[in-house]
Amino acid sequence: MSISEWLNQKEKEGVDISQIELPKDLAYDRDPDETVFFEEYNPCGVLCNKNHPFSKIERFGRWYVCKGQDKKAGIHSSEGKWRLITRDKEEALQMAKAHME
Repeated sequence: MSISEWLNQKEKEGVDISQIELPKDLAYDRDPDETVFFEEYNPCGVLCNKNHPFSKIERFGRWYVCKGQDKKAGIHSSEGKWRLITRDKEEALQMAKAHME
C-alpha cells in the first residue's frame, strides 16, 4: 500500500489526517513523488552532524507531507518538531516557510 492510498483510507475512516503519524514501515520504505520544498538552517557547516532546524515538504500522490524542526528551537536542539499533512500545496508551503523564520 502506498502512502497516498493509506492516507485516503484513513480520511474515509474519518481520521484527522493533518497530524497523523505515518506508520514507520510506510514512512521509511517509500520515496516521494516529488520533494516540493527543503530548507535547513545550518550555520555550523556541512561537517556538523547535530540537529539543525529544517522544513521539508514531500508530495505523495495528492498529499503533501510536511515536517521539520522549528528554527526558534535553536541549533542542536531536539525541541520544536512539527508536522502537517494536507492536500493544499499553498498551506504546506506557508507552514514550512513560517517555521524557518
